[in-house]
Amino acid sequence: PSIMIELQQANVIFNKGKQNEVHALKSVDLSITKGQFVVVIGSNGSGKSTMLNVISGSVRPNSGKVLLDNKDITALPDYKRSTYIARVFQNPLSGTAPDLSIVDNFRLAALRTQRKSLRIGLNTAFRNQVADRLSELGMGLENKLDQVMGSLSGGQRQAITLLMSVMDDLRVLLLDEPTAALDPRSAETVMRIANELIQRHQLTAVLITHNLKDVLTYGNRVIQMVDGSIARDVSHDAKNQLSPSEIYDWFM
Repeated sequence: PSIMIELQQANVIFNKGKQNEVHALKSVDLSITKGQFVVVIGSNGSGKSTMLNVISGSVRPNSGKVLLDNKDITALPDYKRSTYIARVFQNPLSGTAPDLSIVDNFRLAALRTQRKSLRIGLNTAFRNQVADRLSELGMGLENKLDQVMGSLSGGQRQAITLLMSVMDDLRVLLLDEPTAALDPRSAETVMRIANELIQRHQLTAVLITHNLKDVLTYGNRVIQMVDGSIARDVSHDAKNQLSPSEIYDWFM
């Protein structure tokens, strides 16, 4: 399969030359093939989020390259990558506008990335499309299009954020601890929905998690980061043979 995301010798140094200099990514080489679902684990400060920031474009590496589908996107800012790369953060409040209704949030998302599939405007066709998409979640939200987003639970908001991010041209979904702020039941629902969307739309996905169960349940490759480098990289069959206690040790 073709390579969807590639990091070549990516280095990220914060506060370069100062006393508090941090070498957050150290010459990281990473190739993620199309349709792969990679789970990234590691202790705090191991470089997980920095790596996601480099892929999404919110942090530019000091040296090295970022490629998407064999195109060099190193200099492309995050808003220009947002058509192809979506990111869901841990805070359910960050992905949506709380004062707007569900349908208006979808309209904003569609305008922001100029989605071709959604006919923008207040027309019935757009509302029907949004309702159709929402019914995929199995949360009954398709009957609440005009409900204000801020009145929904964190789990509902994360599920909607996921749904809004998975539109037309999307190829890569970055999940930055998307369930960390949710109760266990909502967390399980959101992860199940994320996994279904990834499979259905054949997305390439990267998940950062501290949840041992998610590492065992999701993805077909697991990467452990230590001190700005990739310490372990286990895929497919080898991942399935890992025991919970082995993976648990990697978090330490």
